[in-house]
Amino acid sequence: MLCPLCKKELLESIVSNVAVHYCSACLGLWFPKNELQYAKDNRDRDLRWFDIDLWKDKTKFVISRGIKHCPSCRMPLYEIGYGESGVKVDLCNVCEGIWLDRGEFHRVIQWVTMKADYEIVHNYLKNLISETAEIFTGPESLRNEIADFLTIVKLMNYKFSAQHPGIATMISNLPK
Repeated sequence: MLCPLCKKELLESIVSNVAVHYCSACLGLWFPKNELQYAKDNRDRDLRWFDIDLWKDKTKFVISRGIKHCPSCRMPLYEIGYGESGVKVDLCNVCEGIWLDRGEFHRVIQWVTMKADYEIVHNYLKNLISETAEIFTGPESLRNEIADFLTIVKLMNYKFSAQHPGIATMISNLPK
């Protein structure tokens, strides 16, 4: 496989326990289909419930044909905004692989962490209902969907305890 930017041979590496290809010259990363999500999930297990579906919200969907070509199938890559992060990822619509330029993986993780923290505090009930529904409808396996649901419950417990230590202490001291 060749780098979409430098046209140099890509090398294999491990990023957050996921096998990816990278360019030693420009330090870009190639994630095969679904591997970016797995890398995000492995980077911080508490982020596993917060997924970005690049195709979900068609009203915010902006796509433009880039000048890069897929290292796997050599088809043109398309630039797509990764949520509201400001990061433009390069996506192959044939093999669904994703190319990230240098530093973009780090920026994606920072944005996902910030967005997940906001969602857990400000839209907790909505996300809890959504994750409960996904237990029955997918898209991941039942085990993964239950883990996502339990992660949201755990995170809210931590955030509530941090924001309201007095109430959390009173609750924990109630008779069992």
